[in-house]
Amino acid sequence: MDGTLIDSEEFHWQSWRRALQNQGISITREQFLSSFGQRNDLILSQWLGTSATPERAAGIAEAKEIMYRHLIRRDGISPLPGVAGWLDGLHRQGWRQAIASAAPRANIEMVVEVLSVTHMFKAIVSGDDVHKGKPDPEVYVLAAERLGVAPACCIVVEDVVAGIEGARAAGMRSIGVSRHGKHLPADVVVRSRDLLDTNPFDNVLQDGTPAAINAQTAHDCH
Repeated sequence: MDGTLIDSEEFHWQSWRRALQNQGISITREQFLSSFGQRNDLILSQWLGTSATPERAAGIAEAKEIMYRHLIRRDGISPLPGVAGWLDGLHRQGWRQAIASAAPRANIEMVVEVLSVTHMFKAIVSGDDVHKGKPDPEVYVLAAERLGVAPACCIVVEDVVAGIEGARAAGMRSIGVSRHGKHLPADVVVRSRDLLDTNPFDNVLQDGTPAAINAQTAHDCH
């Protein structure tokens, strides 16, 4: 969701900074950026070290997410370029779409509501639903199960290396969105979803390699 559907980086930065300042803790922008896309418990264990007791981490994380949702509600948010068109197009074509995110479920549900795209997603898997964060494939595998789709028939859209690695570990193909030009080891990489070629999702499934899936598998997916 974050970085592929919406650009929420500044909202997360502001909410993390305020929640930590209330605890007398400061972090740099570089620390924040290096943690982006990870689960809150993993992030806080890195930032707090031995003082990251489960109770303290949970309290800080909850304060951060309350602030994040407040900022989204107050200021609003728009989909990234190309997102609205692709979501609608894939939905009309019959693709089953899911959100597989490290974000708390309350955040995801609020964002899809604000974007008015709730009806386009057949499944949501949040950080609350899994035990391990990306690059572990758990979040993707669970999303595929909830969609009723084999992993080989799934395409993950991601903007971070850990997400691409998790997709590969799950046996899924991937499309990387690299808005800032960073390297992503995905099957297809673009700077923005509005720059994707015609039928990129079909093409990715049909691009069979020994390490991926073959044309017959792509046919079976349909």
